[in-house]
Amino acid sequence: MARFHPLQVVDVRRETRDAVVVTLKPRAEDGELFNFIPGQYLTFRRAFDGDELRRSYSICSGLDEGALRVGIKRVDGGAFSSWANTELKPGEVLEAMPPMGSFHIPLEPDNARHYLGFAGGSGITPVLSIIKSTLAREPKSSFTLVYANRQISTVMFREELEDLKNEYLGRFSVIHVFNSEGQEIDLFTGHLDRQKCDELFRRWIDLKSVHTAFICGPEPMMLAIADALAGNGMPKERIKFELFASAQPGKARRKENSAAATANVGVCDATVTLDGVVRSFNFPKQGQSILDAALENSMDAPYACKAGVCSTCKCKVLEGEVEMAINHALEDYEVEQGYVLSCQGFPLSDRVVVSFDE
Repeated sequence: MARFHPLQVVDVRRETRDAVVVTLKPRAEDGELFNFIPGQYLTFRRAFDGDELRRSYSICSGLDEGALRVGIKRVDGGAFSSWANTELKPGEVLEAMPPMGSFHIPLEPDNARHYLGFAGGSGITPVLSIIKSTLAREPKSSFTLVYANRQISTVMFREELEDLKNEYLGRFSVIHVFNSEGQEIDLFTGHLDRQKCDELFRRWIDLKSVHTAFICGPEPMMLAIADALAGNGMPKERIKFELFASAQPGKARRKENSAAATANVGVCDATVTLDGVVRSFNFPKQGQSILDAALENSMDAPYACKAGVCSTCKCKVLEGEVEMAINHALEDYEVEQGYVLSCQGFPLSDRVVVSFDE
């Protein structure tokens, strides 16, 4: 089971007015734990005003750079992101879980594929890691990136993307789409919606040549792009998502369940395995997730966003029936195998047996 480890902050670089790139270094004994796959993220924790906040940020470095970097864009009202953008300094230590996430496919040196990436705002962070690693590790492959922002001044990694274009001439191309700044080509101005994607596929991007599409950004944009990709013939299994947990509150909030509130709902008998330890307890069948029930019963269950966006809290249902309120992280095959997001998992049966160790 993943646990938190100290990472030293080596560098904090201002990327845009409201975003920084943080370079991190694990302890020597933790080095292998922080080997990452392009597209993965790190989950950090820090206390603010006595409340623990956990936030996940994607790794933006490539496999061959010999560094561990994350991009952190400030979110209005976001305690962690605001602190990182204004107060975080080299020499400090952050606690983080090892890399997680399934926003990737295997890289093979003999592949000769055309990949397509869509990023909105700071959604470029994991896509950049994928781009750099793919171009370096698959010398016969090419990559096209469609990058949506408000205007040119808000583009993260603009110089780095230009350097990649020069380094990988003919193999890497970028299409910038600005929704509040005009460009010479009208198609590249406005919101990246279904209509604009359809037009891109008609005039600029040969979708039939694309092996896999990677999408990362705000949910409405991602859904529109995925709809356009599927509508233009791309198989669902070749469309990879990474959704932001933008709905997270800036401050941690504790749920309070009174006896009166739970008196009229059924009770579930739960058995939970975590780090080889089995614990049984009862909790309400309504109003409390499996994750919150485990935490309430002094189990150090893993979690990050609590919004059904990451898969940090994934567990396997071994007995009973569990329904997820939201699922933006698990693939269909994982759900078929019995996995659920415990932060969004609510029991339908009177007894459930789940394991975080599967």
